[in-house]
Parts: sequence; C-alpha cells; structure tokens
Amino acid sequence: MGIAEGKRALIVGVANDKSLAWSIARELHAQGAAIAMTYQGEVLEKRVRPLAAEIGAQVAGELDVGNDEQIDRVMAGLKGLWGGLDMLVHAVAYADREDLRDRFLNVSRPGFGRALEISAYSLVALARAAEPLMESRGGGAIVTLSYLGAVRAIPNYNVMGVAKAALEACVRYLALDLGPKNIRVNALSAAPARTLASSAIRDFHTMAHEVGERAPLKRAMRPEEVGKMAAVMLSDFSSGVTGQTVYVDVGYNIIG
Repeated sequence: MGIAEGKRALIVGVANDKSLAWSIARELHAQGAAIAMTYQGEVLEKRVRPLAAEIGAQVAGELDVGNDEQIDRVMAGLKGLWGGLDMLVHAVAYADREDLRDRFLNVSRPGFGRALEISAYSLVALARAAEPLMESRGGGAIVTLSYLGAVRAIPNYNVMGVAKAALEACVRYLALDLGPKNIRVNALSAAPARTLASSAIRDFHTMAHEVGERAPLKRAMRPEEVGKMAAVMLSDFSSGVTGQTVYVDVGYNIIG
C-alpha cells in the first residue's frame, strides 16, 4: 500500500507534462490517491485532459483561481463526487511578463496587485473553500509551491519573489487558523525547473545552471523529487509538520 492509499487529492495548476504539479499528481497516484485536476481555459484543457486520463484522474472542471464562483463550483463537484477532500495542491503563480523583464522598481501598481492575488491570495481562497471538505474527513493537508526568491533577492525574479514571500506568510497564518481542524499547510521551495511559468523569467537558464554548479549535490533538481516530497508532506508521514517551507533544491539554499 502507498502512503496516500484511500486519500482524495485535488491538484490545481497542472499546465502540461513539464509542470511540477504534474509530477506531484503522478506520485500521489502511484502512492494510491484518487486524483482530481482542474484546468484554466480551453488551451490548457486540451493538455490537462490527456494527462488526467493517463493516471485515471477526474477532471474537476475549469478553475480560474481569481474567480470565487469557479472555486465554489469545483469544491461542490468534489463534495458530490467524493463527499470530502484529504489533500490539496496549490501550484499556481502569475506575474505580467513585463514586470518580470523590467527592473522591480518599475513594477506597475496593477501588476503588483495581480501577482499577489493570483500567486498568494489564491491559496487563501482555495483553503477556505476546501476547509469544510477536509473537516468532514477528519482533517487534511495542503501543499503549495514556492521558490528561494521569497527570502532572497534573485535577479530577474522581481515581483514574483515578493508574491512568493507573501505566499509563504499565508502558509504560516493558514496553518495557525486550520490547525484546530487537523488541517496542515506547508510549502515546498523547489529549485528552478523548466516549466511554462519559468519561461517568462529573463535569463532563466543562468538561474538553473548556477544551481547545478553550486548546490551541494552538484546537479539540477529532478521534478520527480518535488513529487515525492509533496507526497510525504501531504501524507500522514508528516502528521506533525505544519506552517513550514521545506526546500527541495538539492541544497542550494544553504550556499552563501
């Protein structure tokens, strides 16, 4: 039996087969969880549905995390399908491309607000909607994805670093609020990965190359390593861990 046997998991943020969210979905499936996935818009639906079919996952419908009605609709559908929810994966981030390509000093007011709404507040909105479904199951676990730019100034990461800092703060406050319901909330801080989101970051290849050169393990992070750690953090194997940011970055964060 896998460590997620009998659990029900919602994965938000799968964009394609390079997504870290997809690595998490595959690992949870391998560990015995029933999976539901969402998509945003027709273009991503065409990518997500074949992936869902590959692991026998449910497609829970369209979900724009900036739309509360869609969030409620997805959660209502899962309540009807499963009766409750054990695991939630939040793998959503967004910043306007121009706000990642220019100096942080020049970030626009609307761009700043949009980045924080989609990348950080969306975790709060999803956790609030998932709370009753997890409570009905006696508790649950939530994992989101962060990056070292939340705690260090990383060239070209700009407003996304500020959004990830807010996200990690949200993790701590949500852990405090949801702990009495036996719902744990944690973040995984992954090394740079070649995903659809990272393609918007200027000179991304330099960021990724430096990790492989300087990290203690002297190699790049493998996406499946994020999937495996997420499965542990979402399972009862980490029942005493909440409000934490766990680094899955081949040790790069410890380097001075």
